[in-house]
Amino acid sequence: MKKMLLLAFIMTIFAAGAAYSAGDTLVVGYQYDATSFDPHATSDIGSQNVMVQIYDPLMKVNEKGELVPHLAESVEKTGDLTYKFTLRKGVEFHNGEPLRASDVKFTFQRAINESQAINYVVSNIDPDGIDIIDDYTFTLKIKKPDASFLAYMAHYGGACILNEKAVREAGDDYGVRPVGTGPYKFTGWIKGDRITLEGNDAYWGEKAKIKNIVIRPITEATNRTIELETGGADLAFSVQPLDASRIEDNPKLKLLRNIDTGVYTIGMNMSRKPLDDIRVRQAISLAIDSEALNRAVYRGVGSAGRTVIPPAIPYYDDTAPEHEYNPEKAKELLDQAGYADGFKLVMVSNENKERIDTMTIAQNMLKKVGIDSEIQVIEWGVYLDKLVQGDYDLCTGGWSCSIYDPDEAVYGAYHSSEIEKGYNWVRLNDAETDRLIEEGRENTDPAKRAEIYKSLQRRINELYPVVVTQIGVELIGMSANLEGVSQNTLNLFDLSKAYFSD
Repeated sequence: MKKMLLLAFIMTIFAAGAAYSAGDTLVVGYQYDATSFDPHATSDIGSQNVMVQIYDPLMKVNEKGELVPHLAESVEKTGDLTYKFTLRKGVEFHNGEPLRASDVKFTFQRAINESQAINYVVSNIDPDGIDIIDDYTFTLKIKKPDASFLAYMAHYGGACILNEKAVREAGDDYGVRPVGTGPYKFTGWIKGDRITLEGNDAYWGEKAKIKNIVIRPITEATNRTIELETGGADLAFSVQPLDASRIEDNPKLKLLRNIDTGVYTIGMNMSRKPLDDIRVRQAISLAIDSEALNRAVYRGVGSAGRTVIPPAIPYYDDTAPEHEYNPEKAKELLDQAGYADGFKLVMVSNENKERIDTMTIAQNMLKKVGIDSEIQVIEWGVYLDKLVQGDYDLCTGGWSCSIYDPDEAVYGAYHSSEIEKGYNWVRLNDAETDRLIEEGRENTDPAKRAEIYKSLQRRINELYPVVVTQIGVELIGMSANLEGVSQNTLNLFDLSKAYFSD
């Protein structure tokens, strides 16, 4: 009964916001549906790119890549572990409630105490160290020195400020009844079909230029391009490289190439046999020609990477050895590990053409060294559940940094504490890796951080949890008259500045 009422609620608010006038609506083709609009319930990229429109964080990365105050008017460090924030005045939530320091305290305490999804973002905040000075001023204490702390205050998860009243009124339904302070208000969600947003006329900053946004989850990349060509969409993200020339040659369309912070990998579940044996993981790595795979799948867009930290993020190690391809050595290692006759693996992928192609090519490469594999293609939400539960051997995946700090590239993805929390999907459990991740977070000396992250990248490479198949480059197709689409290298797109030129 509760699910039926919830569906009725979603359908009702969608219908209420569906009467759009011509030219006032931007239709977006996106590869993922959302899973929730509660920033503390998920940090998957499909949900985050909707939350960017709905919420505001305390800090923000501007178009120059600079970290600047956002909902916070100012911030100063008042002690080794203490920060003082002053909030902007005159900011309203979508339900008309004013932004207050009490909402910030509620947000962080809720995130710390209730969220598994973004625990690594807020785990260093002392829940008892948030003190309200007045409605617009508060101090926040962290547990240990943290060079990444302020960068995380720009995270569209941990630092998106919620309205306490709205959260309490919605209860368990908050994930489909989000209330933020952002440039767009949530109006409806028909799962698998569309998400609808409406411009926030009371927005404290520069107001959205297009009144209505319709985000359509279209999993097949070619279909997104077709929708763009036929006018069913004005904007299409993650265009497949094979379709790039179709868009560039069409006078009614244009293509944007955006280097992002995504690192795309074939991940190995280190908790399952025989992948718990480093010789087997190394053999799989040696059996995969990452450069050839990248050329075949991405048609020269981007490149196979050297490490799990992307080049767009500070402290990337550009001196790390390139990935080695050596199938004969792979066979020797499998023989040493007792698998001369091979074995069978289950490889999982979501409904993404590049990821399916990646698995298909990898399957053929592994076959040449005696490893058979079954490919399972799964709907996005079920796929995420499988990764969290560890119900796979190999997976295709991506990890994008939502902040300009290497901590997010490694903490959630490779720290052992994140296994139970649902993010360390490869289940890497290594004391040396944990130590380096923690030192990198806590050390505030840039030169020392550079040394730490260089050692960390080498250590992770030595353990073979993943094969890096691409450093992200996003291809974005759009109508020729669409202007102002902004996507930073953090792989998050801001639609509030978009407009049609005629």
